[in-house]
Amino acid sequence: MVDAARVLHKSAAPRQTESQISNPMTALWWTLTLILMLVGLAGVVIPLLPGTTIILAAAILHRLMLGEDHSVGLWTIGGLTFLTVISYAVEFFSSSVGAKKFGASRWGGLGGMIGAIVGLFFGIPGVFIGPIVGVLLGELLSGQGLLPAGKSSWGTFLGTTAGIAVNFVIASMMIGWFLIAATMH
Repeated sequence: MVDAARVLHKSAAPRQTESQISNPMTALWWTLTLILMLVGLAGVVIPLLPGTTIILAAAILHRLMLGEDHSVGLWTIGGLTFLTVISYAVEFFSSSVGAKKFGASRWGGLGGMIGAIVGLFFGIPGVFIGPIVGVLLGELLSGQGLLPAGKSSWGTFLGTTAGIAVNFVIASMMIGWFLIAATMH
């Protein structure tokens, strides 16, 4: 009876041995991976840092450096890639959807996209202000009055903010997925 319990206990043990976990190189790659993932999470709100792409790259780096036996599987990498693509779609369309929801014209939507691109070069304030100014100018150029143009600009701000919040959730899900998959492997 004792032997059966001992065999069952050994077969249920994780695949990584204690020597593999305490290996300095393994610890280095885990530390680097986690730091990159935190930078990626910050990159969701900081302009010019491709947040979800950094998280995906950290997961791929982890797999390449530790090998398939001690890291995540290809299904996890595929799932993280899918979430990265979704996050870019959310980022691209969120301000435009917000503007359209509040009555923006095509000119306003175009102005919002141009403003978002230009705003990237002005840091965090530019991420919010660029699309708003772009929609406002686009609406004014299309002949809208100041009040309707302002309403469309407010929609852009709300859409951009919602997009950042959704991308933060997506990035958090990516990190959680990676951690669960890597530790359960």
